Amino acid sequence: MADTGELDDRTVEDEEFDDPSVVDDEFDRLFGIFADGVVGAAGGLVGTALMTVVLLIGESFGVFSRSSFATVTSMVGLDGVLPEVTAGYVLFVLAGMFPWPLLFASLKDYLPGARDPVHGIYFGTALWTGFVFAFYDGFTGLALVGYLAVTLVAHWVYGIGLGAVFEYLATRPDTLV
Repeated sequence: MADTGELDDRTVEDEEFDDPSVVDDEFDRLFGIFADGVVGAAGGLVGTALMTVVLLIGESFGVFSRSSFATVTSMVGLDGVLPEVTAGYVLFVLAGMFPWPLLFASLKDYLPGARDPVHGIYFGTALWTGFVFAFYDGFTGLALVGYLAVTLVAHWVYGIGLGAVFEYLATRPDTLV
């Protein structure tokens, strides 16, 4: 009777193991990294465009002020150099297209939900907690409640748009995401 404590050399030789030192060439190319960045920027642009629509609707109800984008311009020290509201909005769009999608891509698998748009809702809620203080323009009473509601919905819409683009482009047949 064979000793069961000994390894059977045949089974080890017949098995094929993945070598961890071999790098998957598809994801290690500069093109793949660039393509992933384009996906993030596209998702951020879609999310920011949708968010802008909600904020403009809020402005029409008097619960958001477009002039609060000037705060962004003064935060980076460009006040007086460029038109403050326009420059602030451009910086806002750029932030929505580059750093936030990068952070979303890094964290989305750790957020609740089974799909990327659901992850995006939670991500948008987290971003809202900073936005609500940075863009506060002195609203009180019902205007404050409206400001909180409109900006929260705007961030949910941003997250859904960002997540939907990520999900759509990740399920394409020849995607690199």
